[in-house]
This record gives sequence, C-alpha cells and structure tokens, in this order.
Amino acid sequence: MGNEVTQVLSIADMLQLQLLDFAPKLILSVIVLVTGWLAINVLVRALRTVLLKYEFDQALERFVESITNALLKVVLVVTVAGIAGIETTSLVALLGAAGLAIGLALQGSLSNFAGGVLILMLKPFKYDDYIVAQGVEGKVQKIEIFSTTINTIDNQRIVIPNGALVNGVIVNRTGKETRRIDLMIGIGYDAAVDHARQVALATVATDARVLHDPLPEVVLTALGDSAQHIEVRFWVHTVDFAAKFDLLERVKLAFDDAGITIPYPQRVMHTVPEKAPKTKKASKKATS
Repeated sequence: MGNEVTQVLSIADMLQLQLLDFAPKLILSVIVLVTGWLAINVLVRALRTVLLKYEFDQALERFVESITNALLKVVLVVTVAGIAGIETTSLVALLGAAGLAIGLALQGSLSNFAGGVLILMLKPFKYDDYIVAQGVEGKVQKIEIFSTTINTIDNQRIVIPNGALVNGVIVNRTGKETRRIDLMIGIGYDAAVDHARQVALATVATDARVLHDPLPEVVLTALGDSAQHIEVRFWVHTVDFAAKFDLLERVKLAFDDAGITIPYPQRVMHTVPEKAPKTKKASKKATS
C-alpha cells in the first residue's frame, strides 16, 4: 500500500513539474495567437485600403483579402503550435502534400484562376465592354475569378474560361473613346475619283456624329478588274459606331444621284471565229 501511494505521489510530482514547464509555453502561445490574430486583421484592413486607393476591381479586392487572411492565419497557427512545443514538421509536410494533391487535381481550375487574376489586375477589358475573343463577341456581363460571361448581340449568354481567354487574342472594340470607320466602295472606271471624293466627303460632313479632328478623307486603295476601289475614312465616338451603316447607305444614294455607278463584276470575253476546215484534194481519176 505504501509503494502504491509513493508511485501516485511520484506521478503527481512529475505531472506538476511538466505542467509548470509547459505553462510558460502555453501562456506565450496564447499571447502570440491573440496578438497575431489581431495584427492580421489590422494588416488585412490596411491591404483593403491600399487596394481601394489604387482602384482595383472589387472581385480582385475580395479575393486578395480572403487569400491573404487565410494564408497568414495558417502560418500563425503553425507558429503557435511550434511555440507550444508541438512537433510541426509532420504538420507542414501534411499541408504541403495536401496542397500538391489539390494542385494536381485542379490544374485546369488553377489555370482559369490565374487567368482571372491577370484579367482583374491588367484590365484588358471591363464590365460592359464589347469584346471579341475565342471566336465569339459580345458585351461583358460578369468577370469572375474562374470565368468571364458575355452576352452576344443576339442575346446569347456565353461563359468563357479565363485560362483560355488570357491565352488568346482579345479585341476590345469599346476600349477607346473614338474609332475610325472605313467604308470600302467600288466605283466604275468611267467615274472620276475626285468627283466621287467630293460627293462622299460632302455626305459624311452632314452627319453630326462624324468628328472633324481628324478630318474625314477618301483614298483610292486599289484598281480592281471591274472597279476602282475607294475608302471613305472618318472618326466617330465609339458609342456612335452605328453611323457606319447609316452613312454607307447615304453615300450609296448620293452616288446614285451624282451618276456615279457601283459596277457589278464583269468579264469580257472575245471569241475567235473558227477557220473553215481544209478540204482534201480530189484524188486523181483513175485512167481508163
């Protein structure tokens, strides 16, 4: 009985010593955890202020804040575990293996994710821009981390993965305030180019949507098989790009009134009369 009491007391003394030894580490761990948690919150708020100052996209702001917050807190927990005396080597290895496995399983998603970050940072286009990409065109309706949604002119909704989007050519047709319109017209060879130029310039000058800086111009671009090809060039505000179709019709009508023809493709064929076939010489009559 005395030996059992002695063993219990010995175990109690050992536990007390271990507790006394662990108590400072535990207190320090709690202090570091609380202080670090508050510091991370302050840092994330400061990061939000910086992102707002430089006018980053709202979706990118939320993503950067959340990923920074999560990563810093994971590092904090691992650090606190090390201070408390917990072996962190296996924990770090486990996190690394899990990250590698997730990365391999989500290769396509990570590519789209990286593309989304690039789009939100570099801003090749923004909401409501009219773009041409991946063989489709339309207005941008939504920009997300993994995909971009556009609406086509015939009201179809198309979702394009951001990875494919950033790896291809993107044409932003509304990225600038002004655009040049080129009207390509063929006129007959019997028409004077100067006359056609004056008629076209007078027609486009009457439209208030046409800008006068730079001035409209008409140039001869090619001499085709059946027509002279001229190009009427003028600038408009991007929102007035529909003037192209109105003015093309008005120029055509003005040419009709001025007697300037827009010829059909023609092909001139020359025929050579056939020669009369050669007659064979009459054979000599047999002598009687």
